[in-house]
Amino acid sequence: MTMTLVIGNKNYSSWSMRPWLALRVGDIAFEERLIPLYAGPADKQRILDITPAGKVPALIDGDVTVWDSLAIIEYAAERFPKAGLWPANPASRARARSISAEMHSGFSALRSECGMNLHRRIGAKALSNDARADIARIQELWTDCRRRSAGEGPFLFGSFTAADAMYAPVIHRFRTYAIEVTSPVQEYMDAMMALPAFRQWTEEGLAETLVIEKFEID
Repeated sequence: MTMTLVIGNKNYSSWSMRPWLALRVGDIAFEERLIPLYAGPADKQRILDITPAGKVPALIDGDVTVWDSLAIIEYAAERFPKAGLWPANPASRARARSISAEMHSGFSALRSECGMNLHRRIGAKALSNDARADIARIQELWTDCRRRSAGEGPFLFGSFTAADAMYAPVIHRFRTYAIEVTSPVQEYMDAMMALPAFRQWTEEGLAETLVIEKFEID
């Protein structure tokens, strides 16, 4: 039985993008079910019928339902070890999990002030000191990972891993809000944006027409 990944709007739902990208790049078969966010009580109930958390994404695998982006990725990594969602080297794997967890629980200022909105006109905006600190920390993380894996491939740990999936929406944020980045960071962003799966998500997000007004206030 093919798994089903329930996601929100591709234009806005950064948390949905993470496991979707991990599964797609990992060549893990799944069916996609998109439930529009903030579209009314009926769609909200559709999500609640899948998970009492009332949020997407959620992965349905037979009798198993997994919610939360990082939990879905971990489940997929265990279920499909050949997909290589985590680095094979134990030290690299520990580091990849650490930076993924940091993304999962941190950078609240950046996420709040620079929401993912693929339709937004590219341009800078005034940011708080906390958001700028988040940006500096992310660039530090990416640069360090790329330095450690130099020559092994263009992604954070050489080949694509769950860590890249967890930071993928940040690449959209940096681009959309015209964040100034270093040359090594730009090279990494370019590699990610060249991924066919990354391009597919972006193109399909741009094709969406539903506008969520609360996410359009900039």
